[in-house]
Amino acid sequence: MHIAIAGNIGSGKTTLTKMLAAHYGWTPTFEPVDFNPYLADYYEDMERWSFNLQVYFLNKRFKDVLEIAKSDKVIIQDRTIYEDARIFAPNLHDMGLMSTRDFENYSDLFDLMMSLVGKPDLLIYLRSSIPNLIAQIQKRGREYEKSIRIDYLTGLNEKYENWIRDYDGNLLIVDADTVKFGNNPADFEQVTNMIDAQLFGLFPAR
Repeated sequence: MHIAIAGNIGSGKTTLTKMLAAHYGWTPTFEPVDFNPYLADYYEDMERWSFNLQVYFLNKRFKDVLEIAKSDKVIIQDRTIYEDARIFAPNLHDMGLMSTRDFENYSDLFDLMMSLVGKPDLLIYLRSSIPNLIAQIQKRGREYEKSIRIDYLTGLNEKYENWIRDYDGNLLIVDADTVKFGNNPADFEQVTNMIDAQLFGLFPAR
């Protein structure tokens, strides 16, 4: 089974992935951040490195999805392949940070990949406001994230909401502004109760 967590930068995806993996005994897969050869360059010059970064993420995520499809374990994934193509690449294109030629090439590649894989069995979306995202980004203190622009985050948030509005798979939405699962056990229990209710009858939650 494939459980995936989606959400903007700083929404708490990695934290929740780790906590749910420990709680349910699921196997986690994480977004490639610390070993990404393009990320620091990208935040310094988005227009120059946007296509390289997005192709790197797409390639890594596609490999993950293929491995998940072959696994007999319950896998919980930190960020989905859909976010690369439906959120980040279109946002870069709209901001003039990815050329139309590169965006169309990238989109064709994504469409080909998605013809070979299915949706997650459950998608958990962490909805968050811009002030909350900024606070979380500042709190974790990653050097390469200090130059992230507010208009960039805002554009991402708008595209997340548009994507989630039209998403037709099994979906659970968590308000990350008010449900502080990372440091409040009661809030984390609220999340697991929601997941148990969503998955009841589909497959054993534990």
